[in-house]
Amino acid sequence: MAVSGAPHGPVRGLDTLVRLQREQRSPGTTGRLTLPDGMTTPLGCDAVAVPARFGPLVVPRLPRVGCVYADGSHWWWIVPSDSDYALAWPTPAHYAPGARLPAASRLIHRPDGTVPYTPPIPLYLALCRVTGTTPDWSRQLSA
Repeated sequence: MAVSGAPHGPVRGLDTLVRLQREQRSPGTTGRLTLPDGMTTPLGCDAVAVPARFGPLVVPRLPRVGCVYADGSHWWWIVPSDSDYALAWPTPAHYAPGARLPAASRLIHRPDGTVPYTPPIPLYLALCRVTGTTPDWSRQLSA
């Protein structure tokens, strides 16, 4: 059944359009991440970069560590797509839609199994803890 006034060609949802726009905004990167053989990304793939000095402080605070890459100055944690939805990652973390990493990045941790993700909420809380940032949902609202 044709819908009157419907555009010709494929119809794209708002989520698809937002993702396409976000993936175009990743300056200073070389392209999509190459995961180790056997890894799958059923939830898509983004990354969270933190200065390398925080990496060793974050690891013991996580229930599971997924694939982690390093480029010398940053550690890049692989998270499911849209892990920044309604969430402001603490400074100095950088959220990278599409997991576009610098060419110099190399794998420094591979998890057991086939899923490369670090759980985003524990990662967020660990980063808040090591950076001394109050999580967004704990901040007081002003009227």
